[in-house]
Amino acid sequence: MESIVLGGGCFWCIEAIFRQLDGVVDAVSGYAGGISPQPTDEQIYSGKTGHAEVVKVTFDPAIISQHDILTIFFTLHNPTTLNQQGADRGTQYRSIILYVSEGQKAEAQRVMKEIADGGVWENPLVTELVPLEVFYPAEDYHQRYFERFGNNAYCSIVIAPKVAKLRSLYFNKLKKEAT
Repeated sequence: MESIVLGGGCFWCIEAIFRQLDGVVDAVSGYAGGISPQPTDEQIYSGKTGHAEVVKVTFDPAIISQHDILTIFFTLHNPTTLNQQGADRGTQYRSIILYVSEGQKAEAQRVMKEIADGGVWENPLVTELVPLEVFYPAEDYHQRYFERFGNNAYCSIVIAPKVAKLRSLYFNKLKKEAT
């Protein structure tokens, strides 16, 4: 198994997307990329910790490649808006990849170049690419949020359209129970 940590706005959205993919064995919402040890969500929302809302995606590379994980990541959030995804604003919502090896870094650079050269987005990518120092899992009530509260307004308005886009663009990558 491999893991990579990704941030693309609210972690509820990113987690919901990756939990649907075949080969992803776990997706855990959390915090990384900052300086405060053991941050709480209240500290994160202050914007003073330096941490981003992220998801640790653990996957089986024999089933889904890091290339596919990153391509999906770059097409299902806007990696061109600095410190913002939709109405969520602040450094905690930045686009970020936290890698655990030089191989992951090189693959992320390759995919970022493909996305930029392919004209997927009109504006340049602002995604940070940094080594993972530490990942802090978010509080339990943040885990599997879309699965538990899919009918609430935020899930219906913000997360559900991203999941629908995933299903439309990457149907062949979904777990059988997600289809």
